[in-house]
Amino acid sequence: MSSSPDSGPGPGPDIDVLVLGGAGVDTIVYVPELPLPYADSHMIRPGIETRAGQTGDFVALGLHRLGLRTHHLDLVGADPEGDLVRALHRDQGIPLTEVRQPAGTKRAVNLVGPDGRRLSLYDATRGHDDDRLPPHTVKALAARSRHAHVSLTQPCAHTLPLLREAGVTISTDLHDWDGSAAYHQSFAFAADIVFLSTTALDDPERTLREIAVRGRASVVVGTAGAAGALLLTGPDEDLHHVPAVTPPGPVVDSNGAGDAFAAGFLYAWLAGADPVTCALHGTVAGAFACTVPATRTEAIGRDALLAEVARLGSPDGGPRPVPGHVRIEG
Repeated sequence: MSSSPDSGPGPGPDIDVLVLGGAGVDTIVYVPELPLPYADSHMIRPGIETRAGQTGDFVALGLHRLGLRTHHLDLVGADPEGDLVRALHRDQGIPLTEVRQPAGTKRAVNLVGPDGRRLSLYDATRGHDDDRLPPHTVKALAARSRHAHVSLTQPCAHTLPLLREAGVTISTDLHDWDGSAAYHQSFAFAADIVFLSTTALDDPERTLREIAVRGRASVVVGTAGAAGALLLTGPDEDLHHVPAVTPPGPVVDSNGAGDAFAAGFLYAWLAGADPVTCALHGTVAGAFACTVPATRTEAIGRDALLAEVARLGSPDGGPRPVPGHVRIEG
């Protein structure tokens, strides 16, 4: 669906989280192993499927399933891929403000191995350097929002000063940043909460501390898959290790696990929970995502998240579950 950024029920925030960017379509190809051996052809089972859902879509869905009032803003094409994105938001009930993208909707091919690892191939022709999200639209939606989650796409970089002016807190996900690529730095140093994968980092602690020192982040989280996550709450604070949790089923795909972690973390953070408790919510949501095949777009619900956090929470001062209703009222 498309919605007007100027509509809303009067003063005060009526959007808990504004998600910017990251709308697109993935074609999922299950392969016998990664890296895929060279051959003239491979027989693919259970088949090749195309579905809507990239990083912004997954974060928006995760937040929405947890009961937060979520709104998604991005450039979307007038093409079959755009129809899939629009249908996903319509069917899930997630408001979408779409800006027309003449180059077409973002798309990618994900090769998924038997162990759930993936290799993503992104179509770099679906955008231009001068792509922008209209400033008046960003400002209007930000004025209605409590928090903004900014995807790591080129148009979103230009929204960061606008969001800061609007006074909303900002989170971002740097994904597999190597700790030095210049493109990611504007996101890393402008956000209040920074998520990133430790996969490509030679020294994760050094990178997390650099983000905290050079930027404005009060929380930096490095996710490490089955090794859990690293949590830093200030440049001079101790680095905290958050253990991984056991997934509720077989691990079939890691696609969307980082997005699910961010959604679970933000759910607890908006409820006022401490960072360790927020990270526990994130690990539970991320573990659930690893049990969902890449051909489906699904996220953990609030009741299931809270039940698992309550089960894992320690009675002697460890992480505690947040209230079951965290909606932000104006």
